[in-house]
Amino acid sequence: MASDLLRPLGLYAGQELLLLQLRERAGMVTRHASADDRRVMLVSLTSAGRELCGQVEDIWAELEEASVGCLSSRERGQLRHLLAMVEGQQQAPRWPAGSAQV
Repeated sequence: MASDLLRPLGLYAGQELLLLQLRERAGMVTRHASADDRRVMLVSLTSAGRELCGQVEDIWAELEEASVGCLSSRERGQLRHLLAMVEGQQQAPRWPAGSAQV
């Protein structure tokens, strides 16, 4: 579902259409209705979108190397594990013990 794609980005479903339209106008994606279910909109990357993805992956790899290049492969794995734990804690509901949830 689209919401599954948006949640990790901190976006809500109402922003989906706007983001899609912006990407479509920029020539990064195309969309068309599914032949099986006209309610379903299929979105595909264009060649320009695929090229941009490649550029972003290259930049991301450079950024990773610049920020954690001093760590061994094992240390990088430990860091990923620790950061995932911190992220999980940040996403957990924060209700004091015994308090009512509103």
